Amino acid sequence: MFMILLIRFSIPALAAFLLVESIASQTLQTQYRDVAGRLLGAALVDEGGWNKLSHVTTHIGHRLSGSPQLEQALRWIFDRMKADGLDNVRLQPVKVPRWVRGQESARMTAPMEKPLSMLGFGSSIGTPPQGITAPVVVVSSFDELDVLGSAKVAGKIVVYDVNSKQYTSTYRNNGAARAAKHGAVAVLVRSMTGSSLYTPHTGNQDYVEGIAKIPAAGITIEDAALIRRLVESGQEVKVFLKMEARTLPDADSANVMGEIIGSELPNEVVVLGGHIDSWDVGHGAHDDLGGVIAAWQAVVLMRQVGLKPRRTVRAVGWTNEENGARGGQSYRDVLGAEKRHVAAIEMDDGAERPLGFRFSLQDATGESPKYRAAKRKLEDIVQLLNGIGVNTIVSGSAGTDIGPLTQDGIPSLGLFTTSEHYFEWHHSHADTLDKIDPQHFRLCIASLAVMAFVLADMPGELSN
Repeated sequence: MFMILLIRFSIPALAAFLLVESIASQTLQTQYRDVAGRLLGAALVDEGGWNKLSHVTTHIGHRLSGSPQLEQALRWIFDRMKADGLDNVRLQPVKVPRWVRGQESARMTAPMEKPLSMLGFGSSIGTPPQGITAPVVVVSSFDELDVLGSAKVAGKIVVYDVNSKQYTSTYRNNGAARAAKHGAVAVLVRSMTGSSLYTPHTGNQDYVEGIAKIPAAGITIEDAALIRRLVESGQEVKVFLKMEARTLPDADSANVMGEIIGSELPNEVVVLGGHIDSWDVGHGAHDDLGGVIAAWQAVVLMRQVGLKPRRTVRAVGWTNEENGARGGQSYRDVLGAEKRHVAAIEMDDGAERPLGFRFSLQDATGESPKYRAAKRKLEDIVQLLNGIGVNTIVSGSAGTDIGPLTQDGIPSLGLFTTSEHYFEWHHSHADTLDKIDPQHFRLCIASLAVMAFVLADMPGELSN
């Protein structure tokens, strides 16, 4: 065989052939062990990512779509990406919805006077200027609401007291429309969290065309439980609700991004990021500034340790994930075909200790040969992170912002964490920097850096 090769190839061509054959025979884990070690070493002592996270949470704060704070954060990231030496730093224009909370309050007026801690839901309308005072009806499910029907619901405020230990957005998203069908005048939804220290949670909700719009807000576990106990004891509970919430015309905003141009295949892209917008309470530290900055710092560390992958690797802060997802859609529509995307990674599970990646490949189920082949490659890559406890690839949605790319067939991954406390802080005043463990944050940076670099540099692609 060797003599045949000598006849067919010149010595330089033979050397190149043997090198390619040698690389192809290696596992990705073997091939990238040294590179992964360099990235892990840099990430685990990194201070730059934490300093960025601290600056935005401390000096800018929350970043609701359409707000001055969001635009300030976008401009600061844009300037710092340039200072970090990333290529093609840019702000991609996106039109975003602009919902304004205004002043809001709630209180129980009967059978006792008691203030209620509340947060209006995104896209909710406000109450009349004088507010709404009405009796409440308490339900624990949509089925229970429908059984009561209009005869017992019309003219009342529906309290959804759903005792769920796991987060679900069903009653927040759809509760107002379902209650309005029966003539309710407003809804209050028990915050979907397993643990609460009298902390209400917000989030977006959806109206349905043809059904009256009514105000919608979240209340604490403690207040929802109290209202239920009073009602079950035979007392009539009345609540006063006042909200100035309103939706203004769409505002100009942007996605922000920077990259390292690929050394051999610059027109192929691995994109990673999170969403820069947040709700207008807390500082959006876990949801999702940590994801944006972890992805950004992962790319910065590649540059700092002297790595340049074959393909382009791009860090993005998508805008408007919380109440419209327009940033992810606009990215796909405008930049999705600018360069061919070979993989997309999102971090939007908070910055607790990472465990692995969810993996999605459109039109390829877990039983298909294509999916299994791609998953085997990912399981090979993730072993490079085994030393920091990140060693799992599971099937599942990778994230909202890269959803449009997933639908186009781009292999998509979502970094997932322990989520031990995430939904205690999620969409609340408590989502602040002090809830993030700096070392867990560094583990997230390390995980994204290794996975993104290997996907951008490896000889083949996941999907072939």
